[in-house]
Amino acid sequence: MEIERVGVIGAGTMGSGIAQACATTGVDVCLIDVAQDAVERGLAAIRSSLERLEKKEKITADARAAAIGRIEGRTDYGALARCGLVIEAATENLELKLRILKQVDAIAKADAVIASNTSSISITQLAAVITRPDRFVGMHFFNPVPMMALVELIRGLQTSDETIATVQAFAKRLGKTPIVVRNSPGFVVNRVLCPMINEAIFVLQEGLASAEDIDNGMRLGCNHPIGPLALADMIGLDVMLAVMNVFYADFNDPKYRPAPLLKEMVAAGYLGRKTKRGFYPY
Repeated sequence: MEIERVGVIGAGTMGSGIAQACATTGVDVCLIDVAQDAVERGLAAIRSSLERLEKKEKITADARAAAIGRIEGRTDYGALARCGLVIEAATENLELKLRILKQVDAIAKADAVIASNTSSISITQLAAVITRPDRFVGMHFFNPVPMMALVELIRGLQTSDETIATVQAFAKRLGKTPIVVRNSPGFVVNRVLCPMINEAIFVLQEGLASAEDIDNGMRLGCNHPIGPLALADMIGLDVMLAVMNVFYADFNDPKYRPAPLLKEMVAAGYLGRKTKRGFYPY
């Protein structure tokens, strides 16, 4: 099935990034959030991102204007009835996602694919609230979406081969490289990445080295392009904590316990780049 119109629910960092990636490759987008000011912030972020790309001569002025023209901002779900693919990109909270997906299911057309951009929550569990769970899939994009090449496609227990083939083709159309993984907490990338970041936070908490030296050690000693603590700030410490809490609960294994320093920083509101303070000031 050729997808020509996509609904994206959530106009935050991930949702606006997904909307931009779609619009710049010729796909019409309906970007939805609960409040008009949230929608406007998302649209402003997209315009700013596209302007930076134009200044760097990555896109033309005409291409920038065309991409912006393909994105419609909304606060209601009505426009989703015309979408061949609906991607939920809300906060990493199970109850919220289930509530959104039930609303989407009531409006989306019968042959639409419904996807979640979750980074850790069970796709099988989310699919259970959809009328056609065979047409539900995980599409885990990475931040910043317009730049990152990978999309993790997560097959729930109910997901059909046809649905996987549809989203594989769509991801490739966006210029992404899709990998297909089985449903499991954290899937593949975060299953490896987040415990590593969590361990770096333990190392900082125990005073073994400064944040700069921990990050330099991993960059220069392991050839990582960015250190784990700087990466945590980019991801958002609240997102990191949510993922580790899912691991800890679902695997029932103490090796996934969130570092106390991570929990304390989230409680203080030090969430990383988005709050201008995390392991580093911004």
